[in-house]
Amino acid sequence: MLETVRRAFHIEDIRKRLFYTFVMLVVVRLGSQLPTPGVDPTYIQNFFANQTGDAFNFFDAFTGGSFTQMSVFALSITPYITSSIIMQLLTIAIPKLEEMQKEGEDGRKKIAAITRYVTVALALIESIAMAVGFGRQGLLVEYNFVNAAIVVCTLTAGSAFLMWIGERITEKGVGNGISIVLLINIISRVPNDFMTLFEQFVKGKTLAKGGLAAIIIIAVLLVVVVFVIILQGGERRIAVQYSQKVQGRKTYGGQSTHIPLKVNTAGVIPVIFASSLMQFPIVIASFLGKGNGTGIGSQILKAMNSNNWCNPDNLIYSLGLVVYIALTIFFAYFYTSITFNPLEIANNMKKSGGFIPGIRPGKPTVEYLQKILNYIIFIGACGLVIVQVIPYFFNGVFKANVSFGGTSLIIIVGVVLETIKQIEAQMLVRNYTGFLNSKGSSMKNSFLGY
Repeated sequence: MLETVRRAFHIEDIRKRLFYTFVMLVVVRLGSQLPTPGVDPTYIQNFFANQTGDAFNFFDAFTGGSFTQMSVFALSITPYITSSIIMQLLTIAIPKLEEMQKEGEDGRKKIAAITRYVTVALALIESIAMAVGFGRQGLLVEYNFVNAAIVVCTLTAGSAFLMWIGERITEKGVGNGISIVLLINIISRVPNDFMTLFEQFVKGKTLAKGGLAAIIIIAVLLVVVVFVIILQGGERRIAVQYSQKVQGRKTYGGQSTHIPLKVNTAGVIPVIFASSLMQFPIVIASFLGKGNGTGIGSQILKAMNSNNWCNPDNLIYSLGLVVYIALTIFFAYFYTSITFNPLEIANNMKKSGGFIPGIRPGKPTVEYLQKILNYIIFIGACGLVIVQVIPYFFNGVFKANVSFGGTSLIIIVGVVLETIKQIEAQMLVRNYTGFLNSKGSSMKNSFLGY
């Protein structure tokens, strides 16, 4: 990975793209420190400090700490992520959107434009809810219409500006801009988390105990990161053979290829869906001041709170973890079913004269693809569950409360790997002299060694 980045700096165009991306990320972090006018940041910090759930920590990790500071980027790109998920779901449900998606580049541009409008609408709704709901409780220094309107406009504009930065990075930088903005927000919280782990397990301990704790922490992180890399890169390749056709003196087809089915077909979406569904009742209860009693409702809320999972003193609350695992597996199947259609793939193969060796075209191909897909989805969902449960285990048993968890690690590893692949692809396009010249004297111009 480091070698790829080093080689990329030798190419002027990619070097400019990397520099542009870096400048945009600096703007993102500077904006995360700018306070929203008319807001008392100490109120929101005290509010979250008194919460027992981790729903707000989950959101704050995605915003890079901007939410608890109530900066101009407090909403971050979460409205865009939400609108993108909504549009993906609606594309399956609404035939008009499905037709747009099949129109090619023009259709994708139309869907992207609709996604932007939905993003601004969601940001406006969220900012109004925050300005009115928290404003009445002391978020605003002086609660009136003018101050509330300023907060609403600032937060909405900040979210829209981040969306614009993400699109500019995609166009003029490297990688997917929205993913990179999310990545830098999550990474910005990692130093604070490491400092928390250091103060909790290393500082003040003897050299032997502190060193052992540091080694265990580093080892666990490395194991999880390696497992995520394997999970993200694993795929099942289904062989496809195309029939050979002879037309006149020319022969067409006859080549062999494959259908790559990723093990983690749904990415991090099932974890986000399951976490959001589990934490939504806790957030509502926090706003209403409920959930601290001894009734059945409060006990259910405590079971849904991930801070109570894997706690040896209250193992009964770990039933919420079982529900969470079931939801993750369910959403893995659900999301994959609306984004991957075996029937469409089988029909396209049949039209192109392709077939899976040993499987007849048509319905047998659809059944075979569905069977393989179900198996892969289950393996991928189990991998997601393992990555997500490991932090919960250490949080519950050792009280290692940190903002980054399995979701953050999957996003970090996935975005880094995808960005490196895009850099390598751009390098491959710009360094093709080795393919065109057979003389060794021209090989020195190729940084990839072709």
